[in-house]
Amino acid sequence: MRPPAEVLFGNGSRAALPRVLADRGTRVFVCSDPVIAETDHFARFLDAARERGLHVTAYSDVQPELPLAGVARATDAARRCEPDVVVGYGGGSTVDLAKLLAITLVTDDPLSSFYGENLVPAGVLPVVAVPTTAGTGSEATPVAVVSDPSRALKVGISSPRLVPVAAVVDPELTHTCPATVTAFSGIDALTHAIESASARRQDVDLTGELPVFVGANALSSVLARQAAAAIAPNLAVAVREPSNGAARANLAYGSLLAGMAFGSGGTHLSHALQYPIGDVTRTPHGLGVGLLLPYVMESCLPSSTPVLADLAKVMGACDAGADDDVAAVSGIRAVVELRAAIGVPHTLADIGVARSDLGRIGELAAGVGRLLNNAPAADPRALIEPVPSCAWSGRSDTFAHART
Repeated sequence: MRPPAEVLFGNGSRAALPRVLADRGTRVFVCSDPVIAETDHFARFLDAARERGLHVTAYSDVQPELPLAGVARATDAARRCEPDVVVGYGGGSTVDLAKLLAITLVTDDPLSSFYGENLVPAGVLPVVAVPTTAGTGSEATPVAVVSDPSRALKVGISSPRLVPVAAVVDPELTHTCPATVTAFSGIDALTHAIESASARRQDVDLTGELPVFVGANALSSVLARQAAAAIAPNLAVAVREPSNGAARANLAYGSLLAGMAFGSGGTHLSHALQYPIGDVTRTPHGLGVGLLLPYVMESCLPSSTPVLADLAKVMGACDAGADDDVAAVSGIRAVVELRAAIGVPHTLADIGVARSDLGRIGELAAGVGRLLNNAPAADPRALIEPVPSCAWSGRSDTFAHART
């Protein structure tokens, strides 16, 4: 496992942020977005940090999907600050930007030099993550994603050196999230939990450099299980009742645990497919993986029935004593019903994917090796092949009657 060295969780935990930063330096560069930058809680944080004697520079030009040009602009601004530590205070794109700045501020090499796995050099700046959404889990993961116009898909930079040194997770910061952000980020977190629990267990050489994703393991599976138990019963409640503090706290907790789980276990087919689907449709990442999730679960069913059955039981989709085959199908149907309850579309056709796009989507997804090879089968391509067409038509053997 590679969790942050320090994790603070709970309502009001943001009050500890100035101390967390002071433990790591005196010059701080803070990334946020234009909406977060105008909030009272962000202004109070800046005041408290400066009162503690920190030299703080706030940067709020974070753009969704992190275009490469935006990373370059943020790097130029951050270099003038000469920070000791970088803060990502916002959603997943904001935390990812902080991780990318941790690289670009210590090297003149192009960011493309680090695309892929385990290519980030030693000596990157420390990152402190303060998530304001409950979904991406970026506060606890070794991954940052950027949109490079020279590439057909978004690209990932994956390295244990990108795990934030500290995560301050205050559920109160999520209370103002719009319903759609709550829905799409929450279903993203549930996907992290289910995919990391069902990821293919890998034999790794512990004497050499480990891959970033090692597949499901004893610790990641426990975290994924607890994440699913926290997220599934609370996501629709938080969408429907945005001020429900208990639901918000459970979502934030589940998202954090799911991020820790996939930080070592990894994700697989929903995420591999979402890269090209997001490029075609320009729809939010969480919407895409949430739409795909039950189709991927169905495809993985023959190889992952015990895991999916256990997840269904902890999510409350069936009785604890249910037969594994029955439980696993119940879990898939529960995800379909949850998607409908929070407004996630049912098919790829619903979000503008043309039938003629499906072949290319499958080809591009199959090329995302770090995710495809994490799928729970000896032949991952056989698992991914039917998913685009089933997700486009809504065709299913296990949940045809589960839509609500």
